[in-house]
Amino acid sequence: MAEEVDFDEQIDLPADEPTSAAARAASTEAAGSSSSGGAPAGGKAKATDAAGRCVKGRGAMGSSATTMTGSDQQFESIQSKGSTRGPLKSVEGWIIFVTGVHEEAQEEDVHDKFADFGDIRNLHLNLDRRTGFVKGYALIEYANQSEAQGAIDEMDGAVIMGQSIHVDWAFRAGPSRHGGASRR
Repeated sequence: MAEEVDFDEQIDLPADEPTSAAARAASTEAAGSSSSGGAPAGGKAKATDAAGRCVKGRGAMGSSATTMTGSDQQFESIQSKGSTRGPLKSVEGWIIFVTGVHEEAQEEDVHDKFADFGDIRNLHLNLDRRTGFVKGYALIEYANQSEAQGAIDEMDGAVIMGQSIHVDWAFRAGPSRHGGASRR
C-alpha cells in the first residue's frame, strides 16, 4: 500500500539547468518575459536580489533590490525636526509621568497638587489588582504644553504624603535623559 521513500538517495539534476546565480536570474527573466510583455502575470516586475532570489518587503526597494554596502547605507531616523529630546504631544494633550507616588494616595490628593498648574484633562492613578494600593505612578494630561512644563518644573522633587515624587514628560523624542539608568 504505502511506498517506501529513501531520503538518502542522491538526485541528479539535468545538465541543462543553470547553476550560477547569473544564469538563474537570466532564466527567470526569460521566463517572465515570455508572458505578457516582460511582466509576470500579476502585472508587476518581481524584485530579486544579486543571487536571483525573489525578495519582498522593505528591503526590496522598488522593482529591483540592491544590497547596501559602505556609504550607500541609508536608514530611517527616529529624530523629528532636529529635536533630540523634546517632549511629544499625545493625541489629545501633553502628558506628564509622575513616579514615587505613595501607595495610599488617592486620586484627589494627586489632583489637588497638580491642578494649580492648569486644567487637568485626564488623570490615571493605576491600582494593583491584588492589593488595591496605588502602583506608584500617575499619568496626568494637560491641554497646553506650558501648563505641563510648569507642573514638571515645580513638582519634580516635591513631597506628597511624606514621599518624594519625580515628574517628567511621558513621551519624548529621542533617548531618555538618564541613558537607561534608573532614578533613585
